[in-house]
Amino acid sequence: MATVDLGKISFTQKGTWNSGTAYVAKDVVQYVDDNETSSYVAVASSTNQTPSTNGTVNTSYWVLFAKGATVGSTNQGVWDVATAYQKNAVVQYTDTGVVSTYLAVADSTGETPSTAGTVNSTYWQLIAKGTDSVGLSWQSTIVTGTTLSAVAGNGYWIDTTSNACTITLPASASVGDQIIFSDYKRTWGTNKITLNTNGLNFQGNQTAGGGGYPEYNTDGQSVTIIYSGATQGWIPTVDDDVTYETPQTYTVDFLVIAGGGGGGKNGGGAGGAGGYRNSYSTETSGGGGSSETSLELSAGTVYTITVGAGGASNDSFPNTYGDDGNDSSISGTGITTITSIGGGGAGGAGRRNGASGGSGGGGSEIGTGASGTANQGFAGGNGNGSSPETGGGGGGAGGAGSTATTSFGGNGGSSLSSSITGSSVDRAGGGGGGGRDATPAGTGGGGGASNGSFSTSNASDATANTGSGAGGSHDGNAGDGGSGVVILRMADADYSGTTTGSPTVTTGVGGTDTVLVFNASGSYTG
Repeated sequence: MATVDLGKISFTQKGTWNSGTAYVAKDVVQYVDDNETSSYVAVASSTNQTPSTNGTVNTSYWVLFAKGATVGSTNQGVWDVATAYQKNAVVQYTDTGVVSTYLAVADSTGETPSTAGTVNSTYWQLIAKGTDSVGLSWQSTIVTGTTLSAVAGNGYWIDTTSNACTITLPASASVGDQIIFSDYKRTWGTNKITLNTNGLNFQGNQTAGGGGYPEYNTDGQSVTIIYSGATQGWIPTVDDDVTYETPQTYTVDFLVIAGGGGGGKNGGGAGGAGGYRNSYSTETSGGGGSSETSLELSAGTVYTITVGAGGASNDSFPNTYGDDGNDSSISGTGITTITSIGGGGAGGAGRRNGASGGSGGGGSEIGTGASGTANQGFAGGNGNGSSPETGGGGGGAGGAGSTATTSFGGNGGSSLSSSITGSSVDRAGGGGGGGRDATPAGTGGGGGASNGSFSTSNASDATANTGSGAGGSHDGNAGDGGSGVVILRMADADYSGTTTGSPTVTTGVGGTDTVLVFNASGSYTG
């Protein structure tokens, strides 16, 4: 039989694989995958093509030449959430206050070795369970300043003789982490400590705003907190106090204005302004009422904001009276709902009298004006039944609508001004009553209220988000009432940043406050 000479099949040993080296067929390299060092032979040219990943050979460029033994385990110290661990890595991890040692059985990043005593067996194996709780390192320096950034595993003596102290807890924590704070001079009752939870839960509560942070204000307290996980967060195991420290409340001022009433047609009256309720500064509420008590909101609680629409005019005979505006409100657990009543619709054909509301609607021709709501707005004016007939003015948050005469339609009641947004703005005026023939119509009471119209001309709509009433008309069309608005003002440090409904948010108002203007319904989470 003939012999065929195939020549030599040769391999080139290239040592440890390197990402920057260009390899060709028959090159042999050594490569560590899953803590096993094996040899691979190239079957195609490549650069930066790893021979194997997590035990799977990259067969487009390499074949397994000789499988190696497992590399010995490596101790990589305390487990860290950001570290990529390979199989056979050894770490120490604290779970439920106990430090134990774990062996990686698969590659992972961010997989905790154990949670509440249950090993994460997909990635880790318990190889040595600790017997002692994590020790605490008491700090020798007494804390006397106004702030402290606390570190897990430490104990701190807090001296508040001269000032209160805000303590910022760690931004991340592991189950079992603990910290102790102790009243060094027994003065916390005079100057409290506040725990800034730094984005983590405390006793299961979201405490995003400064007002929601737990406070300790009893002389001689000692506070031990342990991190239980994301759901409940930090839990006090010792605090010498039976008080449930969260949620705390914080003060929020409000201005709540309902939708204004629609205007009437056919000797029509004007719409009344939406109810006006206010707690800001010393500014009054509508109807001559004094400012109300500010709200106390709780961290993590959702508060529903409702912004009422303005009332429509009805321009088709025989029912041409104005519709009432819609209510605006703030509601939520732990507060008494703040409701401003929609402005009363104007009188017209089909219903001559104005309707009651936050402020009352004006009467048409022979109709009478309606009453407003106490501490929200004033009454509408009466209509005039003598020729030429004219409509009464709508009530405003700051004053009553005028009674119509043969010389003019009734003027709208005056608006009110508020500086809750940082600048003075007029809102919630009553609309002007309609005139007839050549008799002038009444004028709106300011704050976005619209004037009445006479003869065949049309009245304009009231301005949106002012809660003002609309003007009445005779043969033309009457106007629609302006929609309401809800405004909140709080300290910058208290603002949680969580809203729905896309309010306008302005921080640093007056140098210290955040203002939310809701022109449409939504919500705010304390």
